Amino acid sequence: MKKTLLMMTTLLAAFPALAADGAMGGSSVLALAAALTISIAALGGALAQGRVGATAMEGIARNPQAQKAMFVPMIIALALIESLVIYALVIAFQLVGKI
Repeated sequence: MKKTLLMMTTLLAAFPALAADGAMGGSSVLALAAALTISIAALGGALAQGRVGATAMEGIARNPQAQKAMFVPMIIALALIESLVIYALVIAFQLVGKI
């Protein structure tokens, strides 16, 4: 985990230097930004949805009578998480459209 975080930090820190030097064209930076946008959003959304689902199942297992009271807030939370991922997808499409 620490190696991955270090690698991502180094990669993101190097972009301004590469862009200013002209080593990377504008289109390649936009393509990389679009790829990072959707990949990070999908990863975060998947982790959050898994957490919401696991917490809801744990709550239902502890108190089965609360299933009806927990169902609607769980679905709303999942919908809001998914809407953020779709928003990131729209941003990625806009970045790809600029290439």
